[in-house]
Amino acid sequence: MTMTMTTTPYTARPITSRALRELRTTDDAGRRTDGFTDAEGGSPLRCCLRHSEPGERLALVSYAPLRRWASETGATPGPYDEQGPVFIHAEECEGPAGDALPFTGSHRTVRRYSALGHILGGRLVGEPDSFDEALTEAFDDPAVALVHVRAVEYGCFLYEVRRG
Repeated sequence: MTMTMTTTPYTARPITSRALRELRTTDDAGRRTDGFTDAEGGSPLRCCLRHSEPGERLALVSYAPLRRWASETGATPGPYDEQGPVFIHAEECEGPAGDALPFTGSHRTVRRYSALGHILGGRLVGEPDSFDEALTEAFDDPAVALVHVRAVEYGCFLYEVRRG
């Protein structure tokens, strides 16, 4: 499977190495993490921001990106705290190979959050070239502290983009 990547001044942030170490044991829903061999490939990996290859060992875990960000910043997202399924490598990996925005070949939602962790809005992005425009629009608002890029089909978190 080919992965569309977009060159932009913004950087996609994978799940942090600390969170990955924790998620590889117990996910954010409190379930024990079990790995599996990906027979087909094509799963969007949040640890290295690429699609999986057939035969790689993966784990599907429940991840709460806003909750983890809030624990670093002191934000209180309240009901905006979501957790959902994400694919990661079952064992430690090299992380992203570059700084281009990954997973831009399909419709995505660019969801904006305040420093308190509250949703400030979002935008549907359909073309790879429109990611830069959507992120610029988001960060032109001084109230926006971070952005989540999510899959439209399933609503899954793909990666985070922060100011600066």
